[in-house]
Amino acid sequence: MIPRILSIAGSDSGGGAGIQADIKTITMLGGHALTAITAITAQNTRGVTDVLPVPAEIVLAQIDAVVSDIGVDAIKIGMIGSPEVANAVADRLEALFRGREIVPVVFDPVMIASSGAVLADAATIAAFGRLMRLSVLVTPNLPELAALAGAEALPDEGAQVAAAIGLVRDHQAAFLVKGGHAEGPRLTDRLVGWNGTVAEWSGDRIETRHTHGTGCTLSSAIATGLGAGLEPEAAITRARFYVRSAIEAAPGLGAGHGPMGHGLGREHFRGKAPLVI
Repeated sequence: MIPRILSIAGSDSGGGAGIQADIKTITMLGGHALTAITAITAQNTRGVTDVLPVPAEIVLAQIDAVVSDIGVDAIKIGMIGSPEVANAVADRLEALFRGREIVPVVFDPVMIASSGAVLADAATIAAFGRLMRLSVLVTPNLPELAALAGAEALPDEGAQVAAAIGLVRDHQAAFLVKGGHAEGPRLTDRLVGWNGTVAEWSGDRIETRHTHGTGCTLSSAIATGLGAGLEPEAAITRARFYVRSAIEAAPGLGAGHGPMGHGLGREHFRGKAPLVI
């Protein structure tokens, strides 16, 4: 059966991140995307101009509608919108999992957009703890890791790994610490597991401004792999490869932080006769 992946996240009107990026990623990697939209944003490549959180009861109604009929093999949680939605989603997932086999949850703790816009206030971030405890994997970038650990800065690899180990201990979830915000020509992502083990993936930095939605894409790609039965490290390896390929295929849209090329530049219908309706 095709893996059914539920994305609980915000909508990006520019199509580069959020629910839109998740749908494209899940589809490209062989899954079927289900969605529960937590917030509506007005944004483009230059920034976010407005945000409207979706009421918690509507978020839950979306989750209930798709899970009760279609089912779910993995869940990705992204922009959560408000503390009320964070706690409501945690309540619903706890109820869904009670007495059932738990499906893998990947939580991308979105706090700040690529443009610098704040997408989670202090109260929402404080509510992240419950979602982390429900997750098998949390995927913060370096500023998000520092915020979750209550640190002003994490200046080096040792401090970053120590912060992740503390969070793993507190929340019983593995942490994939993304290295894109670090300095230097190479970036390294580090997976800190439940027993403190660290796995690393490194690659040359791709110099481009078209990286909007990398975090959303990575987390939904990992969730798709887990939903398809891949082991975590295999899911991460495939997801990183897809993200890097999508960055290289970016179509060059917009004047700011442009979207990636989720379709990898493919023209699926070139040379085919048009449909007659």
